[in-house]
Amino acid sequence: MVDDPTDQITDELREALRDQLVDIHARFADLDEGEIADYIPELAGANREHFGIAGVGVKGKVIEVGDTDVAFTIQSISKPFVYGLALEDHGRDGVLARVGVEPSGEAFNAIELDEVSNRPYNPMINSGAIATTSLVKGESQVERLHRVITTLSTYAGRDLQVDSATFFSERATGDRNRAIAHLMRSSEMLPVADIDELLELYFQQCSVLVTCRDLAMMSATLANGGVNPVTGERALAQRYVKDVLSIMLSCGMYDYSGEWAYRVGVPAKSGVSGGITSVLPGQAGIAVFSPPLDAKGNSLRGIRVFEELSTRFSLHFMEVLFHNNTLGHAFDRTPDAEA
Repeated sequence: MVDDPTDQITDELREALRDQLVDIHARFADLDEGEIADYIPELAGANREHFGIAGVGVKGKVIEVGDTDVAFTIQSISKPFVYGLALEDHGRDGVLARVGVEPSGEAFNAIELDEVSNRPYNPMINSGAIATTSLVKGESQVERLHRVITTLSTYAGRDLQVDSATFFSERATGDRNRAIAHLMRSSEMLPVADIDELLELYFQQCSVLVTCRDLAMMSATLANGGVNPVTGERALAQRYVKDVLSIMLSCGMYDYSGEWAYRVGVPAKSGVSGGITSVLPGQAGIAVFSPPLDAKGNSLRGIRVFEELSTRFSLHFMEVLFHNNTLGHAFDRTPDAEA
């Protein structure tokens, strides 16, 4: 049997990309800035030295460097995936009636609604995410939780579970989210009567354990049109993938989202446990894990890594039309796909 020469070329590109990731990891490994999130007590014990970078291509190839198998809770990174579930349950217009799509310019936990529509500004801030979670269908709380965890697990390609200690910690310190939920119910933006039950679901959603590799796989599933590139299971109907990616690009990085779009230019979502995951449509998912956060609540190392990746590989969505982006080729593509 004669080896396919294109496989060798793709392997060489993949090894070259891994060398680039090793270089970027080494460049920022000694960065000792930022603070660990402590407003949820269980997060305060995170190891600030943990630092991983992982990428998964749309054919399932994995490239990773550093602490990519360390478990941490997904936090706000759950929001775009549950938003997709709400879209499947209610359709675009049904979700838009409850949650907007505009960047807020405010902190992710601001107690604020759109003054005109009374909706949360978007599903990536806490108010919008709580409203999104309230739209998940199910005959019982148990069924709704099962659907959320099953959806996240389908994206990740393995069974995920809730970290009970973080859930209890979030529930004990979640008064601000309770205030947000009561404000939305007073504005008739929540279709549920039991606020405590809704918030239990939301806190459990945010307390699901993942790794950096999981986040890259979840983003690769979006990059692959909603189909997990390893298991072949569909996590999201393809018609809703662009909705999720649009929101990630415009609103996914808290009140840093505009600058992220300007500097990095890829759909992404961050979480206060230190994860950032991003989507290169049709190519790959890339994730970074590093717990120390900047003043906006984003992983400080993560921001630096993605700025460097975007510069080196011309990832910005306004640049990919004019440059031959070799990062996607390094994962899966053959020379014919580069032409």
